[in-house]
Amino acid sequence: MVDGSTTWLSERVNPSRADLEAARGRTIPDVLGPDLDVVFVGINPGLWSGAVGHHFARPGNRFWKALHGSGFTDRLLAPNEDATLLERNLGLTNLVARTTARADELSADEIRRGAFELGERLAPFRPRFVAVLGVGAYRTGFGRPHVALGPQEEDLGGSRLWVLPNPSGLNAHHQLDDLADRFRALRKVVAR
Repeated sequence: MVDGSTTWLSERVNPSRADLEAARGRTIPDVLGPDLDVVFVGINPGLWSGAVGHHFARPGNRFWKALHGSGFTDRLLAPNEDATLLERNLGLTNLVARTTARADELSADEIRRGAFELGERLAPFRPRFVAVLGVGAYRTGFGRPHVALGPQEEDLGGSRLWVLPNPSGLNAHHQLDDLADRFRALRKVVAR
């Protein structure tokens, strides 16, 4: 959970360098509840998200745009509206809870442990789908080195698994249109 001293930053557009450095190792609240269609699973929060206490908060992150462009939301949400996803039967969490500047600061063991703990964390909620945002993290965390993007054969505690590209602005392999198309493919299956 975010400690009380950081919540005021949620309204601030640009955390200072000191705010970002102070966010190292923090966690942010999961957005989870009953009757979820999809839980989107990030790799871990970045420093910007840790500083403001909301998921996918860095301005260059394309998660919110892909979510809207795919039709999961009727309008473009701001990161500080992340809790409103529950109203849309959507949730958010991360494989690894602690914030870092870059996902490559995480060890393979930390990612594998996070994947195991993800199953435990989601068990009480039993979402229909669990969408992991990052094929490399999925491969490492779930021990599936050759898996591709899209639906997976295995499930996670009865929830269907799906792999989507990492929406970070640092991921140049997938442009926004491609991200939205891949999110849309999941939305179409969820809508059935």
